Amino acid sequence: MTTVLLVEDSLTETQVITSYLKQAGIAVICARSSEEAQIKLQSQTPDLVILDVILPGQSGFELCRELKTNSSTQHIPVVMCSTKGTEADKLWGSMLGANAYISKPIDQQQLIQTIKNLTNQFMIRN
Repeated sequence: MTTVLLVEDSLTETQVITSYLKQAGIAVICARSSEEAQIKLQSQTPDLVILDVILPGQSGFELCRELKTNSSTQHIPVVMCSTKGTEADKLWGSMLGANAYISKPIDQQQLIQTIKNLTNQFMIRN
């Protein structure tokens, strides 16, 4: 079973995204901040990380950069999900190592397809 770490500070967004993922048979680990996500990553290795950009404390962009420069997490695909959906935001996410960028409100089919594509690529490479 695919496991996703969802880093989202909005309880409503967390519930919606978790519902989408569970309907698709994907296990979900939730964190409300970058700091909480880093703690969870010390004990669990998800197949993919979904990051909101605007988080309390460290931003999703900063966490993405840390994940992609750390040898123990750099292989984990990262999907940025944010209301900040300009081309500049998407470019910045890509430059920091994000594998995909989905604008909110999130389209359920786009999210699931993106996760399937990235986790299948990941499993083929390893």
